[in-house]
Amino acid sequence: MDYAAASDKIGAATKTARRFSAERINQATAAADAIAPLFAPFAARWDTEADRRKQLRTPENLKKLMEAQRRHNSARSTAAAARSQRAVARKSNSNPLSAARRSAATVDRAAGKQAAESRRKLREAKRNYPATLASVAVRAHAGHTIPAALASYAMSTPADWTMWPGATSAALIAANVGALWLGRRKAASEVPDGLSAEERRLAQRLDPSYWVQYADERGLEGTVPTPADLTPAGLVSHVRLDGRWTPKTFRAKADEIRALLGARSDLRMEIVSGSHGDRATITLRTRSAADGVDLTGWAPGAPWGVDTVTGEPVMVPLGRRMLIAGTSGSGKSWSTRALLAEASEASDQRLVVIDPKRVEAINWQHRARIAITPEEVLEVTDELVAEMHERLELVPRGRDTIEVTPQRPRITVFVDEGAEVIAMSKTPRRKGSEDGPGDPDWSRIMSNLRTLARMARAAEIPLIWATQKPTMDEKTGGIDSQVAGQITYRAALALSTSSEARVVFGEDATDRGWHAHELPMPGVAMLRSGPKAKPHQINTRAFSPADVIALPDRPVWHRTTQAGTEEPCSLRLVKDGTAQAPASREAVESSNRGRVAAAVRDGARTPKAVAQATGLNKGTVSRELRALVKDGAVRRGDDGTLTTGREEAA
Repeated sequence: MDYAAASDKIGAATKTARRFSAERINQATAAADAIAPLFAPFAARWDTEADRRKQLRTPENLKKLMEAQRRHNSARSTAAAARSQRAVARKSNSNPLSAARRSAATVDRAAGKQAAESRRKLREAKRNYPATLASVAVRAHAGHTIPAALASYAMSTPADWTMWPGATSAALIAANVGALWLGRRKAASEVPDGLSAEERRLAQRLDPSYWVQYADERGLEGTVPTPADLTPAGLVSHVRLDGRWTPKTFRAKADEIRALLGARSDLRMEIVSGSHGDRATITLRTRSAADGVDLTGWAPGAPWGVDTVTGEPVMVPLGRRMLIAGTSGSGKSWSTRALLAEASEASDQRLVVIDPKRVEAINWQHRARIAITPEEVLEVTDELVAEMHERLELVPRGRDTIEVTPQRPRITVFVDEGAEVIAMSKTPRRKGSEDGPGDPDWSRIMSNLRTLARMARAAEIPLIWATQKPTMDEKTGGIDSQVAGQITYRAALALSTSSEARVVFGEDATDRGWHAHELPMPGVAMLRSGPKAKPHQINTRAFSPADVIALPDRPVWHRTTQAGTEEPCSLRLVKDGTAQAPASREAVESSNRGRVAAAVRDGARTPKAVAQATGLNKGTVSRELRALVKDGAVRRGDDGTLTTGREEAA
């Protein structure tokens, strides 16, 4: 029993020792694999130089070296003999101008030149037939090992003769050998499970052993990546930059890096600065964290999109001034509709859509105030500025904004295609004539919008500016510089050029990774909500025109302050795309056309007098007067005097 028990203990101890030994071996192997990439460049340079020397050591170059050595030895002998003869001539004759001494000096100089030339050719022959790198290393180590050993022996005592000179020399030799061993170590490439065939191939090429072997051919010598990590958004590798490399110069080699990896031309590759100045990070977007997320349709409170890198929902808070840019076909309209639906849903939210192209505006006419013609745009912007000034008077002390209530709702102003609105504001004015008054000052449109951009945040009248042409060109630009200067939330879908990306996201856009001109289409955007925002791609929510039309009706904002009073704005509910007929005389009187007719009936005889009596702008008065004259409710005399139909009949 004692023997069996002892045997069991011995067996258990043996298993434990083997397991411990195996664990140690695995740890050592893992450590060697981890640090091997650090020495790979040294080993690669060593092997490259060794191969170069080996290729030069041909029989032809050896023959030239031997011939050069023979000639050099002969020239040295001749030069030595010439120096000896010159010395004898000096001793035998004290006259420096004698023929013997001059002749000996000439021969000495010629022999010296010949020796120097043979020495130069010998050096050239040695370069063409160099010693092996191993022999050079042996000679170098011997050059300091032997003196170091002698110094150690001289400084030692019988008890300790290994002093620091000899130990240092031995450590250098061991370091050189160890560095070569580690640098040449071919660590097994551990490819994470669950990779696609493409990801597996890219991960293998991002392995340090493969990269270092082929980097020189692509002009990437001095860069060493770490094995790729798999993230929800793709493969990530951190690259060490040696020598002349910086993250900026490494990023400029994007084409060479893509070729080295054999990556698809349309595969999104991001190269950014790493954690230190000598580090860079390569990200291959082989996956999207938004995959599988349904972003069709809309419901109150739904996120605007999903971050393709982190997988987190992206919210755009109501009340933010925002710039949205995107070239034709990028999905700008489909991506923006979810924001407009949110801004017109609650009882304390109202929406105004300014759309000179009309296409988008008519989808929202059952739940938003729409403005299409220049007269309508000028009218609504005049009303918004008047509303803003009235609200600013109500901002309480100690607050930055007015309180949003159903009586004073937040009014989100959406400008669809800013280039058309800018062009509209530059329309030449038609002067007045006997046929009627002239056009209003259309430049007031942009003046009003600039005022709203600068001042209306406190009044809870935020501006969303959208355009296909994100430039500030005076003739064709789609962004007004004064409006853009007040906007902090900036979103872009696919843009045409990098210069457009810089206009939207700032001059540092391309340096910081805001490459909106490289976004796929449609429905992929970037959102810069502040200076620390990450340039991540966002899959945006897709909201179709049919989805918008199917939304329930909502009250539409109109400012209908009566002349000479301070009544708050009223709300009209518009159904089926047409305004409901007023139910009473008072309702008719409160409309713009009714107010104009009432002013004429009460004695206003000129458009100016009507405008003063109603408080409406001149453009609105002119439009309503033309409609009333056409209907016969108002007559215009030859001298331009306005009268009602009843007065004319009387």
